[in-house]
Amino acid sequence: MARRHMAGARDTRATGVALAEREAERGAYPSTDASDPTHVERRTPAHLAESIPSNTFSGPILVPLRSRLGDTDMIVHPLALGTSTFGWTLGNDDAFAVLDRFAGTGGDLVDTADSYASGRSESIIGSWMASRRTRDRMHLMTKVGRSAANPGLSPEAIRAAVDDSLQRLATDRIDVLFFHGEDAAVPLEESLGAVGALVDAGKVRTVGASDFSPERLIEARVLAANGLPRFQALTTRYNLMERSGFEGAPELVAHAQGLAVLPYFPLANGFLGGGIRRRADVRHDARGERAGAHLGRRGAKVLAALDDIARAHSVAPATVALAWLLAKPSVLAPVASASTPDQLDALIAAASLDLHRSELVELDRASH
Repeated sequence: MARRHMAGARDTRATGVALAEREAERGAYPSTDASDPTHVERRTPAHLAESIPSNTFSGPILVPLRSRLGDTDMIVHPLALGTSTFGWTLGNDDAFAVLDRFAGTGGDLVDTADSYASGRSESIIGSWMASRRTRDRMHLMTKVGRSAANPGLSPEAIRAAVDDSLQRLATDRIDVLFFHGEDAAVPLEESLGAVGALVDAGKVRTVGASDFSPERLIEARVLAANGLPRFQALTTRYNLMERSGFEGAPELVAHAQGLAVLPYFPLANGFLGGGIRRRADVRHDARGERAGAHLGRRGAKVLAALDDIARAHSVAPATVALAWLLAKPSVLAPVASASTPDQLDALIAAASLDLHRSELVELDRASH
């Protein structure tokens, strides 16, 4: 069953009007000519129509649908490119190659943070956008609150962090500014007030929360009702192997508030890619150990289900794992990273994969 056909079924179960409206507004931008990446047939409702700028990248635009980010005017690709490895395990040339492939296949949502590689991730992205002249077609998400230079969410730290990020990103605006975790030492109204001033100044378009508790999200919504900026997005750790941290109260609050959920570590540190089947496959580094922690009976059941569904659709297990996330009503786009351009192909393919209801049930059962 196609995901856009499933939207109607989801709407009948929705408890919030905002979700139903957002699902009804989903549209598509398929290419009509595989040899021409700038030729895009628009099939989105007229009130969501946007201009898709031409680009200099090779390859067809393969995006079957785009979605609105919260209640903003941003219509974005259903996969966000995570860039925490930029400037750390990936140098400029390798990061540029990944960004080129991502943008060349229609990607436009890039996630970073001022703390990633001490700001080098932002600098690489800024250099890439300047060299490729892609700023106006990309949606930039960055986070503040954990950098060594500007820690915390005081108004002073937020203002300084945003100015530093803008300089590294070589841009005049941040599309989505995330609070990188809660700061119990600073009243939330002060942090949101600082962002409000940045929005008024044109430096920030909208604000999101990263790893906020349901209680803090509710507090933020009350403050928004009194005129402060409203959270439009939530980043949280969520995947087939790690469900309990989001499903339950966080998911209910995100749903009720109409937050665009962007799960990070959507492949469980690479485990759901299927390359780790036994202890000997585990790499001897922090990421490898985190992936290896999922080895066991439950992990084997999940990989077996992914393998079966992947074979049925002639795709990679990672594609199925991301498609499972995209079938969740509150999920806007998984935040996934890649070390090489070729790895992106399986990630991008998730946006085109329509899982049958029986396959979703199979994955749910295997992962519980």
